Amino acid sequence: MAHERAAARRGPKSWGAFDSLSVLVAVLHPDGSVQYANAALEQALGQSRRTLLGSDFSQYFADPALIQSALVGAQGEEFAALRFEAALRRLHQDSIPVHVNLARGESREHLVVELWPLEQQVRQDREERLLEQSQAHKELIRNLAHEIKNPLGGIRGAAQLLELELPNPELAEYTEVIVHEADRLQTLVDRLLAPHRHPHQVGDVNIHEVCERVRSLVLAEHPAGLKVVRDYDTSIPEFRGDRAQLIQAVLNIVQNAAQALAQRIAAGDAVITLRTRVARQVTFGRQRYKLALELHVIDNGPGVPDAILDRIFYPLVSGREGGSGLGLTLAQTFVQQHHGLVECESVPGRTDFRILLPLP
Repeated sequence: MAHERAAARRGPKSWGAFDSLSVLVAVLHPDGSVQYANAALEQALGQSRRTLLGSDFSQYFADPALIQSALVGAQGEEFAALRFEAALRRLHQDSIPVHVNLARGESREHLVVELWPLEQQVRQDREERLLEQSQAHKELIRNLAHEIKNPLGGIRGAAQLLELELPNPELAEYTEVIVHEADRLQTLVDRLLAPHRHPHQVGDVNIHEVCERVRSLVLAEHPAGLKVVRDYDTSIPEFRGDRAQLIQAVLNIVQNAAQALAQRIAAGDAVITLRTRVARQVTFGRQRYKLALELHVIDNGPGVPDAILDRIFYPLVSGREGGSGLGLTLAQTFVQQHHGLVECESVPGRTDFRILLPLP
């Protein structure tokens, strides 16, 4: 808010700074006509800045009287700032609830209106919480994995030496169990440490080459009963990233979907859709981006159980019996290393994992 007020004090030359914000911002004349609208407000209303300039701002509210009353109060100097809840009307879309803050500029020639879509605020809070929890879990798991690794090697070595000294060969089956389970735990530890062992191998990445590679791997694993649909926006530009990490991230998500589709694969009607789109003026990971890649992995499976939907990216959380609970955790880690984010929306019959990555 301090950023917006500082820009407002500096006047029209600095209003372009509002375009970098995710909050919706309008600068109004005292009579309520629009002097300036930032890019986030353009996108929310579905109208261009040129159309908005000079228009009566109250017409964009489900109850115009709310903003009109606020403007009268501002003109009468009844307050320096006013906050209230309202519903913002959008072109060809449903209205959205917003929190409105209206403040007078120091020059008294304009009013600054900030609008926070309540749904967007909830989403940003959820993203920040996810990022913080993800970082905490990564540190915990990495430290725990290192602590496990050394004694695990000692247990395995001791079991092998013990096997050589056993008087009865039939007892070797017990040492074999120890060695086998130690190897299984070692594999788990290696997977936990994988994201931290290898530095970024950065190069030009074509997201559709990544998708095609994943598609071929999954269809090779499930040659019958599964259809993988391509829905690509081929205009998406290349970007800098680690191709191997992104392949692994997308593969983990797609394999997770295929495992959830086991019954539909058996019935022959399983579908996974890989959809790529460009998103404009979006905020994720606490930053706003002019352009971002959206990669959706959509399946027609039973959906993620409600009990774990908010925890599916946590380590060792799995909705499948026998699952390691690491696939989605690693996918989130690899995507976050590209300054992106993985989100999930799920209802029975449709689960949508959305990968967001900034574009140049």
